[in-house]
Amino acid sequence: MITAPFAFLPPTRRNRWMKIAIVLALAMTLFFNLTGGPLQTAVAPAGIISFEFAGTVVNAQAIIESWGEHGRLVAAFGLGLDFLYPLVYAAAISLACVWAAERVQAKSSGAAKWGIWLAWGVWLAALLDYVENVALVLLLFGSTAVLLPPLAFLCAAIKFALVIAGILYVLAAWLIFR
Repeated sequence: MITAPFAFLPPTRRNRWMKIAIVLALAMTLFFNLTGGPLQTAVAPAGIISFEFAGTVVNAQAIIESWGEHGRLVAAFGLGLDFLYPLVYAAAISLACVWAAERVQAKSSGAAKWGIWLAWGVWLAALLDYVENVALVLLLFGSTAVLLPPLAFLCAAIKFALVIAGILYVLAAWLIFR
């Protein structure tokens, strides 16, 4: 069986770090939601997420233009902060997946294995988030490289799928295997 992330930590310490990481991840998520208002426009109704899924240079440029100068500064600040966020949410979800896998192990070793795979999967999501962020920063600073928007789109899609799968796994384990 594949070794779980943070296996070197005793369970009590892992659980303590999980709680800290969850609080930090929720706080950062709330901060992004509270400060992202200027990024929501008619062209970008979902703000920065619209930018992540722009898909083409034309769409990305339209989104950037719709933000205006203030919005571009907000986006630049947010993307800068988003170089810390993947470490925080990956730690939180990964530790929660390990916690859930430990709870599930006695009743379903297969479900526990999925939890460990997802615990590693959210670290892949974090890596993809970094690739996506670099593509978005380059676009924000004026690049017209046609590969950047589809790259950001693909990275964002896989990232969100892995993050959502990890969160759903933890919720399902908590609800079903309490």
